[in-house]
Amino acid sequence: MTVKLILRDKEFEVRPGMTLLSSLEKINIIPEAVLATRDGEMILEDEILKDGQVVKLISVISGG
Repeated sequence: MTVKLILRDKEFEVRPGMTLLSSLEKINIIPEAVLATRDGEMILEDEILKDGQVVKLISVISGG
């Protein structure tokens, strides 16, 4: 029972039932630095992750 988070070429596995926010904190990714998508749809930080889901993380590039 796992949820897969993918950032570039790295894959992380977290347990289902966590929110997106807590799973990002667990793998040491700053929530403000990424956008999360599942099946092409953006998901929010309070989304509960379910077993078998794959979440793609997209780095947010900011500049001045």
